[in-house]
Amino acid sequence: MLFIEYPKCSTCKKAKKWLEDRKIAFTDRHIIEENPTEEELNQWIQRSGLPVKRFFNTSGMKYRELGLKDRLPQMSQEEQIALLATDGMLVKRPLLVSDTFVVPGFREKEWMENLKIEEN
Repeated sequence: MLFIEYPKCSTCKKAKKWLEDRKIAFTDRHIIEENPTEEELNQWIQRSGLPVKRFFNTSGMKYRELGLKDRLPQMSQEEQIALLATDGMLVKRPLLVSDTFVVPGFREKEWMENLKIEEN
């Protein structure tokens, strides 16, 4: 399983601790040092079954600087994915990637469902 994070992000830290506390094995990847490629994003978005918009870090400064709230609706899916691949700060994080699912962001309930973890 791949855990894509921005180490300074508090949500990423919380999610990483959550995985470690449950002894879930993962490979760590720094989103700035190794930004997802267009090919990876295409595969992940398809595997997730989610709209491309869910993969944008809508609360990030870069998102606001580029005025993407207004620009994204006019862009094709291919253009949106190409844009995501240009800068890791545009990508929603953390990203949890497995062979069977991809989950952008950290929502404990969603992660538990995907990882098939029962609530205690």
